[in-house]
Amino acid sequence: MPQATSYDAIVIGTSQGGRFLPIALAKTGRRVALIERGHIGGVCVNVGCTPTKTMVASARVAYLARRSADYGIRTGPTSVDMQAIRERKQSIVEGARLGYENRLTAAQGRNLDLLRGEAHFIAPKTLEVSLKDGEKQEITAPLIFIDTGDRPEPLTIKGVENVSVLNSTTIMELDTLPEHLLIIGGGYIGLEFGQMFRRFGSQVTVIQRRPRLLVSEDEDVSDEVTKILREDGITVLTGAMPQQVERVGDGHVQLTVLTPQGEQQITGSHLLAAAGRIPNTEGLATEAAGIQLDQEGHIQVNEQLETSVPGVYALGDVKGGPAFTHISYDDFRILRTNLLEHGSASTQDRLVPYTIFIDPQLARVGMTEKEARKQGRNIRVAKLPMNAVPRALETGETRGFMKAIVDADTQQILGCAILSVEGGEIMTIIQVAMMGKLPYTALKEGIFTHPTLAEGLNALFMTLDS
Repeated sequence: MPQATSYDAIVIGTSQGGRFLPIALAKTGRRVALIERGHIGGVCVNVGCTPTKTMVASARVAYLARRSADYGIRTGPTSVDMQAIRERKQSIVEGARLGYENRLTAAQGRNLDLLRGEAHFIAPKTLEVSLKDGEKQEITAPLIFIDTGDRPEPLTIKGVENVSVLNSTTIMELDTLPEHLLIIGGGYIGLEFGQMFRRFGSQVTVIQRRPRLLVSEDEDVSDEVTKILREDGITVLTGAMPQQVERVGDGHVQLTVLTPQGEQQITGSHLLAAAGRIPNTEGLATEAAGIQLDQEGHIQVNEQLETSVPGVYALGDVKGGPAFTHISYDDFRILRTNLLEHGSASTQDRLVPYTIFIDPQLARVGMTEKEARKQGRNIRVAKLPMNAVPRALETGETRGFMKAIVDADTQQILGCAILSVEGGEIMTIIQVAMMGKLPYTALKEGIFTHPTLAEGLNALFMTLDS
């Protein structure tokens, strides 16, 4: 094999951080190699945020069409064309992917080489890349950035090898509607797909091993989400342990589940595994580089995203922690600040917002009530049902509530949970107030346009005066 090609930096993977980092490095005159084994854009663009939220939008239209009489509008029977939904989704994915590919193409030839293939370490700062044309290439650099992401965790219950199991990627390729979709997992992936396919017309059963859905949330938030999903006609089983699965007549599957009420057999047409994700580290040969992993296989990093090997960094989902696209982008900003701008950014104390795109959306930032009480803080809790917000009443979107945690001594907002239509947008207003360290009274007394959902923040924080 020829001598290794030397670069100033190597980036492995093109998820949110990995798309922007090589271009930023190349603009400084560094010679950069970017390695991608699959589609440009990683999980978010190809099999995560972009396609799922596109399909969520289609499901909401179906939901509104069936509710049209609530608004005094008479329509005919609603039908769902899964093939057309899939084609719309794929068109938007391909458009987003093409946009990122064009940015990288424009940057190539200006210190940036895009290598299409799979990389693994053969030394701390040296990689072997198996290119798609069958060739192998050794490359080396003093700076290496790992952005290989994660993937759905396979189901491991008895009998699973004899049945067809969908995951968050393959379920979006269905062109026929499941008669009865069984979902193992009560986190955001399982709930988004569960409500989506219920609105398309499937019978849906969610099987959650833990005592409740969304166990990291406060109990009142989790309970309200469960109530809403059951109102939508979804069967939710909590504290339910899948024991085995088997194929039965007509291609259906039968799932045996141990519940607090005893053993149950549930028969469905399709089975979705949505109980977790695992990092893409097994093919990297990290041991050859001396890079330390945790028990789940995530790359361990410090607050500046550096691994156990100086000069080797990890960003995005592969390092564990909050697995959100916006966190991957913030990882890029930290690396850019520290390595290109000589700053001192870190992951310490960064606010991590997120939104679960069920309907109504569940949006969160900062501490939960449970976390604040566990820390022994002196807190006040503001809570307002959405049926107290004029805009929610006018639009017929009154399910859910707003909740905020306030430090009683400083009057600053510690966190919030917004379960509301467009909850992500409302939460962001509170997040900005937290970033600016404003007291809650700034939102209580703020002038918000009437009638908007944001206006509900006046009433939310006024509850602390009553």
